[in-house]
Amino acid sequence: MEAVIGEIKIERYPAYKDSGVEWLGEVPEHWELTRLGTRFFERRTKVSDKDYAALSVTKQGILPQLDSAAKTNDGDNRKLVMAGDFVINSRSDRKGSSGISTLNGSVSLINTVLEPIDIHPTFCNYLLKSYAFVEEFYRMGHGIVADLWTTRYDEMKAIMIAIPSKQDQTAIANFLDRKTARIDKTIAQKVKLIELLKERRQILIHKAVTRGLNPDVPMKDSGVEWIGELPEHWEVKKIKQLFRLIIDPAPINNNFELLSIYTEIGVRPRKDLEEKGNRASTTDGYWFVKKGDFIVNKLLAWMGAIGLSEYEGVTSPAYDILRPKIPSNGNYYHELLRSKACSTELRKYSRGIMDMRLRLYFDKFGVVLVPYPSEEEQTEISAHIDKVFKKTEAAIKAKDKEIEKLKEYKATLINAAVTGKIKVS
Repeated sequence: MEAVIGEIKIERYPAYKDSGVEWLGEVPEHWELTRLGTRFFERRTKVSDKDYAALSVTKQGILPQLDSAAKTNDGDNRKLVMAGDFVINSRSDRKGSSGISTLNGSVSLINTVLEPIDIHPTFCNYLLKSYAFVEEFYRMGHGIVADLWTTRYDEMKAIMIAIPSKQDQTAIANFLDRKTARIDKTIAQKVKLIELLKERRQILIHKAVTRGLNPDVPMKDSGVEWIGELPEHWEVKKIKQLFRLIIDPAPINNNFELLSIYTEIGVRPRKDLEEKGNRASTTDGYWFVKKGDFIVNKLLAWMGAIGLSEYEGVTSPAYDILRPKIPSNGNYYHELLRSKACSTELRKYSRGIMDMRLRLYFDKFGVVLVPYPSEEEQTEISAHIDKVFKKTEAAIKAKDKEIEKLKEYKATLINAAVTGKIKVS
């Protein structure tokens, strides 16, 4: 008998039986059908993280907690974990956070600690982290809403599982180790290619905004380190010569669109990207933003949190609003001010005691020197960058799609192997 997984033919076991549960379906006839509680005992010993190192339960598995995490003073308020235990976060908003621990330690009480009985640890890890099991695990739980759903041991111990012989467990574990390693390597290569595409895009954008589009034009030294050479006919101006700081409070009880600035995507309506409950209770006293204004997050400006607004609305008074003083193309300066080279320059002008507290105030931002080509050239450069962006984005989306297919194949392969849909040797 053969099965097809991701267009690859794989051998099946000679005989199957109905498991009686949807998540397992048919399983090999010689596999043991039993409830989880018969093969996984709950470890409920409470300890202190001062005696047993704190562990974090993540989607990547069970990891040592960061040294910077605070230790507790509440006595034995954590659960003991021994090497070889399987730990799973019981809450649905942490779905997939689980794994076999290779360390002795302790975890928070929200986690369930399981001691496997005569089960190969790697097979156990694949079985209980498989997509099909994770969905069944949370289905057995209880709660009011999806993101506050909890599954306790008393509920999960009733889940039906199919357990092969120890020899088959070892074979399945080894098979999946080999296959998933290859898949993960291919995914890593595609992720690296995406990073290279983004780096190349940054290089092309920086070249366009600082050197223009004509490679034969005479060049001159800009006198500004981060810019380098630029076309001879271009000017260099201070930010405060191009933009003025705007302080324009929105009217009381306004219904304007609430805008925010993001390092990755620029200015967007907050409602489009953040959860409903995250909207400000009032926008009275917020700054009014016109189309064509720039929003600057003073705290993250040096990380690229500057952007052209294509919307009219309001934004937090923690941000600065800049409005053009002289003719310019907003898209050109959107790309220039968010470029990696410019971000590095803006960091030098930011003030604060540590990176995440650095603030860029307009008195410093205003004296930063930037290129000023003609408005016509700015428009041409902006159009060129748009083409570069679209071409690169298409290539990135194609690679992202390939990565998603590989992840789906990996999940399908794991589900098929741990539930006996394919035979491995």
